[in-house]
Amino acid sequence: MENNKELKFKTNLNCGGCVSKVQADLDNAEGICHWNVDTNFDDKILTVSSKGITADEVIAIVKSKGFKAEPLV
Repeated sequence: MENNKELKFKTNLNCGGCVSKVQADLDNAEGICHWNVDTNFDDKILTVSSKGITADEVIAIVKSKGFKAEPLV
């Protein structure tokens, strides 16, 4: 069985309102176990526990809602 992989992204999801705009898409995306955005730090880190979704797919979801996401290495 595949282990979950943690993906991290720098975003411009600045507040709860921004997060709520991507929430349904991330909640319903196949391959995401859990996700969280830490809006308390300047980089607004989105952490995704992936069970098959790729970084590019997560970025596409965030961009489709008008926000930016860059993978952290």
